[in-house]
Amino acid sequence: MLRNSQSDERARAMAHPGRFNPIRIQSEHSDTAGHFRVVLQPGKSLHDALVHPLRQVGVTSASTTVLGGVFSYLEYCVAPPDPRKEAVIRYSDPIIAGASYLVFGNATLGRSSEDNPMVHCHAAVRREDGVVMGGHIIPEKTIVGTDPISVLVTSFEGFELRQMYDPETNIPLFQPVASI
Repeated sequence: MLRNSQSDERARAMAHPGRFNPIRIQSEHSDTAGHFRVVLQPGKSLHDALVHPLRQVGVTSASTTVLGGVFSYLEYCVAPPDPRKEAVIRYSDPIIAGASYLVFGNATLGRSSEDNPMVHCHAAVRREDGVVMGGHIIPEKTIVGTDPISVLVTSFEGFELRQMYDPETNIPLFQPVASI
């Protein structure tokens, strides 16, 4: 058991409110996943700049790495513990970072529970005031700056990611679903 070096207290453990699922990681395998690069175009939202070029090549689910670049406007949120204890976390209200440099990020493309393209992005960002922060980037509100930004893409073939309610965590999560 891990112990806090300052005391004998047990390290913080997350206990989800729902029934425990013994299959911790839901996964699918793809023999034919594609690997390529796209460029986020200036002036577009992170959502549109990622979704549109991938849609043009038939990709609806993917894992991506955003290699860094300037966003003229950026919003993010964080996921502190849920004060109502309905879930382990509860997303904060949006936090405006303004013009920012995205140091490194990972964005996942899938389908929302309403069957629309959805981008979920975690990133480390340096705000214009020099403060470095990390969190969940709000893709629809975050705007690519004046220079294109490179993104490495791994497309998923034979399955897609769908946002679905997860009874263990009590929140909607991306989950792999085999394609027909």
